[in-house]
Amino acid sequence: MAEIKVENLKYRYPYTEKLALDGITCEIKQGEFIGVIGKNGSGKSTFCQALTGLVPTFYRGAYGGKVFIDEIEVKNVEVDDLCQKVGIVFQNPFNQVTGSKLTVYEEIAFGLENFGIERSQMRKRIDESLALLDIAKYKDRAPFDLSGGQMQRMAIASIIAMEPEIIILDEPTSQLDPQGSEEVFQAVQKLSQKGITVIMVEHKIEKIAAYSDRVMLLDDGKLVDFDIPQKVFSRTDLEEHGVVPPTYTRIGKALNLRVSETDTYPVTLQEAEQLLAHRQE
Repeated sequence: MAEIKVENLKYRYPYTEKLALDGITCEIKQGEFIGVIGKNGSGKSTFCQALTGLVPTFYRGAYGGKVFIDEIEVKNVEVDDLCQKVGIVFQNPFNQVTGSKLTVYEEIAFGLENFGIERSQMRKRIDESLALLDIAKYKDRAPFDLSGGQMQRMAIASIIAMEPEIIILDEPTSQLDPQGSEEVFQAVQKLSQKGITVIMVEHKIEKIAAYSDRVMLLDDGKLVDFDIPQKVFSRTDLEEHGVVPPTYTRIGKALNLRVSETDTYPVTLQEAEQLLAHRQE
C-alpha cells in the first residue's frame, strides 16, 4: 500500500484568485526517492507543505481534496503530531535554527528532547546524523558561526536524528557548492535505501536525474508528469514547462542515443556510455 496518497488536491492562498495547487493526484510508495521539479511558482513548495499539514493549517486559504499518510488524512492531524512521522528541511536554514542553543550538537538534540527520547538513544542518533552529513567536526561550534552550507547540513542532520518515516527537502542544496551538494544527495540516498521516503524539491536537474526513483513535474499548480527520470526528461515539451533537460539527455537527443523499447534518452553519463557501447557492437 502507498505510504502517501494524494487525491485531487487543490489549494489557494488567502487573498489570491489563482490556485497554487490544481487537482493533483498521485501515490508515493515507502522508500521511494522522489524528485520534484518545475519552474518558480509551479507549486513545488506548496505541495511539500501540504504533505506536512502546514497547508492549510498554518497558511489557511481555500483547500480541497485529500492527503493521506498511512491512511491517515493529514488535515485531521495536528501538525505537532505529524512532525513525528514527516520531517521537512527548508531552503533557508535560518528558518529552521532555533536560536536558543549554544552548539551544533545541542541544536540537533533540540527536537529529540521535545519528544522525550532517552539520553543514550539521543546521543546515538545525533552522532549518526553528524557523521552522515560530515559535520561532526563542527559539533561544538555555535550554529550561527557556520557557513550557509554547513548550517544547511546541520538543519538536515536535525531532521534525520528525529528518524521520521518521510523526509521532505525543499531545495536543500541551494547554498551548497558541488561537493557539498553531492554529499547531501548521497546521504539522502542512504536514507531512502533504509526505507525512508524522500521527497526533494531541487533545481539541480543533473542530481535529480541521477538519484531519483521517480520525478514529479509540476507547472502552474498542475501535475504534468510523474514517472521515472528517463521518461520525464525525454519529453519533447520539457522546456515549455520551464525545465532544461540534463546534459546527457541533450547529448543523447543530438546523437539519437535512445532505448528503443521505451523510446527514452539517457539521463546520466553511465547510461549514455552504455548506449554508445551497444551501438558499436
